[in-house]
Amino acid sequence: MKKSTLLNADIAYLTGTLGHTDEVTICDAGLPIPEHVQRIDLALTRGVPSFLDTVRVYLTDSQIEGVIMAEEFATVSPECHQALLEALKQEEQRCGKTFSIQYVSHEAFKQRTDNSRAVIRTGECTPYANVIFQTGVVF
Repeated sequence: MKKSTLLNADIAYLTGTLGHTDEVTICDAGLPIPEHVQRIDLALTRGVPSFLDTVRVYLTDSQIEGVIMAEEFATVSPECHQALLEALKQEEQRCGKTFSIQYVSHEAFKQRTDNSRAVIRTGECTPYANVIFQTGVVF
């Protein structure tokens, strides 16, 4: 049995096959997911699992170097946005790396998900609680 925090087989396989600069989206329950992109649907009911819980577990198994968010996230859902920034800060300290953070319009964000290797859908119902992680390297 796996010893690490991440138990979901689909996400564990995904993180094990990512290459440098590959992108993965973690999203709320409402983000449209492109038909050709792998959907890993974790949503059970409103808020379960939460966006932040999913992000935190994902970060235990995948090294990132870049983060992309919608500009609207910071203004419409500032508490969730700030909590994500705190989680990212903790991850930077843990791994000793600094992540680039980029903001784009929500429309541009939705278009960018078209390039994701996978979209992980949560039960989150907070507006704009979506993030694209660009995969980094551990060295």
